[in-house]
Amino acid sequence: MKRIQRGFTLIELMIVVAIIGILAAVALPAYQDYTIRAKVSELILQASGFKTTISEAAQSNGTLASSGFGLTVGLSGKVTGGSISDNGVVTIAGSATSLGTVVTIVLTPSFSPADGKVIWACSTGGTALFKYVPAECRH
Repeated sequence: MKRIQRGFTLIELMIVVAIIGILAAVALPAYQDYTIRAKVSELILQASGFKTTISEAAQSNGTLASSGFGLTVGLSGKVTGGSISDNGVVTIAGSATSLGTVVTIVLTPSFSPADGKVIWACSTGGTALFKYVPAECRH
């Protein structure tokens, strides 16, 4: 009598486990990078809240001088530090404990008196952090 095979052999199960292990080894570092990027977006969001206030002050006064005067950064969520200079440069920092790595976002305004526009430039601590920040901060 012929015997009908039921179920999987041990080698077939071991091959499946090995494939799952390889996929997990590749996916886990990518997943960790994406979670840090999501947390860094909170820093960008906190910093962008000051852009409107500084832009309005610069357009009202016709200059960036004292457009950031009196503004302070509140420490909440992933933000562990920050400052705003009198000429409107916004610096927001996140620590390794809150983000998974140390990231500092710097938003620098430039004012065009001819048309009254405030143009913002975003930068970060260095090229090693480029994979964690949005494309506009990779300068």
